[in-house]
This record gives sequence, C-alpha cells and structure tokens, in this order.
Amino acid sequence: MTIAPEAPARPAVPEFLELEITGRCQLTCPSLCYAKAGPKGDHGSMTADDWKRLISEAAEVGVKKVQFIGGEPTQHDAFDVLVHRALAFGLQVQVYSNLFEVCDKHWELFAHPKVSLGTSYYSDDAAEHDRVTGRKGSHDATRANIIQALQRRIPLQVGVVEVFEEQRVSQARKELLALGVRTVNMDRVRSVGRGERHLPSTKDLCGRCAKGRAAVMTDGTVTPCVLGRFLPTGNAKTEGLAAVFGGQKWKDTAASIPPRSARACPPDDSSDCNPANTEACNPAY
Repeated sequence: MTIAPEAPARPAVPEFLELEITGRCQLTCPSLCYAKAGPKGDHGSMTADDWKRLISEAAEVGVKKVQFIGGEPTQHDAFDVLVHRALAFGLQVQVYSNLFEVCDKHWELFAHPKVSLGTSYYSDDAAEHDRVTGRKGSHDATRANIIQALQRRIPLQVGVVEVFEEQRVSQARKELLALGVRTVNMDRVRSVGRGERHLPSTKDLCGRCAKGRAAVMTDGTVTPCVLGRFLPTGNAKTEGLAAVFGGQKWKDTAASIPPRSARACPPDDSSDCNPANTEACNPAY
C-alpha cells in the first residue's frame, strides 16, 4: 500500500493586522509613545497605493480585521480612503485614535457598522493626563470626544496606561465606567520607543504577538505587533504579506515569544490582545 505524504502545514495567517500608517500625531507622549510619534512625524515610505495593495492582499490571505493606528491615523491624508478600502474588502475595522480632534466626516465614518474605536485615557485629573500626552488641553478634548462617541453609540474601548507612580489610573477607570464605557483595559507602559527603560525584550510582550496578530510599520516592515516592533520579520512592501507570513523568519519569531501563562490575561473571545488598546495582557513573564 502506498501512503501519500502529508501536505505541508499551511502557515498560520494572523486574522488581526495593525496598520501603522503614520508617525504624525498632535501629541508627543514623552514617556510613553512606542512609535515615537509627534507633530513632526511623517507617513514613512509606504504610499497610499502601497497601503491599498496591502489591504487587498490582507483580505486575500485571510486577515479578518485591521486596525488603523499611528501616530494618529486620522492625520494621514489618505485615512478615509484606506478605511473605505478595508470595508470594501469585507474587513472589520478599528481606528485607534487619540480622539484629540474629530471632524464631522470622521464621526460619520466611525458610525459605520463595521467600524469601532479605541483610545487611551491616562487620568481623571486633567493636568496629570496632559503630563502624559505632552499637550495641554488633551484631557478635556479626549474626554469630550469619548462622551461624543458614546452618545453616537459607536463601539469604543479605552486603554488606561500607567506611566508614572501614583498616577490616578484607578480613578480614571472608574470615571470611564461611570461615563458609560463598557470596555476599559488597564496596563502599564512597556519598554518600547519613548517608554524604553531597558533593551526591548520578548518578556515585555503579552505572549499573543505573532499568534493571530501582526503589524505593518510605515516602511512596510512586518512585526508581531506594534509593541514588538523590535522584531522585524520581513517587508510587506517588497515581499508581500503572503511571503512574509509563509517565511521561516515569521515562524522563528513567533516561536521566540514566550507564551502567556493562564493567569497572564483574562480569557476572552478576541484575538485583539494589545497591551495598549484592547484586552489588557500582562507580560508573559
């Protein structure tokens, strides 16, 4: 009897893909921003056409949801076009915005049934929040737009990140819940970007990176997540997503990230585990 050889295992394609489309942001977050974004940041070497091609390829290879992030993604000139592109290809969309400024056309876009919002909030005290963001008035603007999103019934989740000792993070969480935010995730600053306290390490990651999720940087570099940006696995612009996810570098990188323990994260039904903006996960160690 002849036994046919087993077909090689098909490389796992992440269903959730973060698209870091710009390094431009109205805020500076001097002790926090993993992307080192700010008002003088740029969009990188990925053009709008590059992002369009990537979005269509993402849908083709099996990605189910994309998150537009930055920087502040709404600062990209082609932001609206790229969101509509993702929706046209049947992808779920989350926009991770600082909610510092929201124009009418973006409120209309956020109200689409396949779009959700994410944001960060650092304290119920305005001066303390503004200390984290590096911009006076950011607390009041973000808080007002959180309320606006709730009033418009736009799905919203908020991450509260502890940056310094005695920061009023528990009070911020209570305030958000009182306002009506249903998903509030707590975390601490990670040693990446401006938050770096020691050399970036896989121990700072939650353990889900490269396992159901990935990120694409402004130059096309593919990484396990936005916080795992120190682990490049290939380039979507020059190689394509399918080649990157099917490559040995992607497999080796995924294997190098310590799996999270049973107690590291609360169980949930989401693949969107990002310490900064979704179901909060402690580092794997």
